[in-house]
Amino acid sequence: MSQAKIILVAGPTASGKSAFALDLARQMKGSIINVDALQIYKGLPILSSQPKASDQHNTPHYLYGTREPTERSSAGQWVQMAQDAIAAALNTGRLPILVGGTGLYFRALLGGLANIPPIPEEIRAAAQVNYEVWGEDKFRQELMKIDPSSALKLARHDRQRLIRAYEVAIHTGHPLRYWHEQPRVPSPYSPESHLLMPERDDLYARCNQRFKHMIKEGALDEVRAFLHTPLPENLPVMKTLGLRELMSHLKGEISLEEAIRKAQQTTRNYAKRQMTWFRHQWSY
Repeated sequence: MSQAKIILVAGPTASGKSAFALDLARQMKGSIINVDALQIYKGLPILSSQPKASDQHNTPHYLYGTREPTERSSAGQWVQMAQDAIAAALNTGRLPILVGGTGLYFRALLGGLANIPPIPEEIRAAAQVNYEVWGEDKFRQELMKIDPSSALKLARHDRQRLIRAYEVAIHTGHPLRYWHEQPRVPSPYSPESHLLMPERDDLYARCNQRFKHMIKEGALDEVRAFLHTPLPENLPVMKTLGLRELMSHLKGEISLEEAIRKAQQTTRNYAKRQMTWFRHQWSY
């Protein structure tokens, strides 16, 4: 069976992916599909650097601002939505252009995910409560009883992966390694890859300038709306770059100048981690 052609536009934050992808879409009659774990959420279009409304109006865009901030969107859920978006683009005679910086999502789409059954929300919530009540050391000891491989290899303070290993083992009766060793379905796509990797100093300067631009565009008003409906700290949307720093400013804890400085540093640190991932993991 022939594979459907798709275009991948990947790279760290502030590398110019959105503009590059938009140019491609205009030249090649393409539709743009989001591959960013945070741009999928509503409420923070400026702070999460979602494409401008005018661009989304003129060129078909998928999976931007489609999930509520209170939801949790996993890689597996994203793959299902991305597959639907790719099919929708192809059915209208347009070329799917997937753009973003979440490497795990690209890998999940093209390499296949471990076929782990969905974890019921009550088990996920209980796992998080256990971690908070027990503390990391006892939690790891309990994990050792049901998934010793994960308990031994996961790094200190890796709360998210420890909880994930625990909830999977509790619900399925199998450790994560078991699921990762199961056969995966080959990708039905033929990708053309564009990896944008600016020089580090240039990228850092872009990160700094872009955050200042976000402030001018109204990022503070977006964050102010979040303060009216407080969300749990462990929700994915709370990882939006700059959100915690601007919330601290609006609560009167730090000045706007300090919030901007800290947010710029957080963004640069994130960009550095992304660049490391793409250098060592990108193979498409």
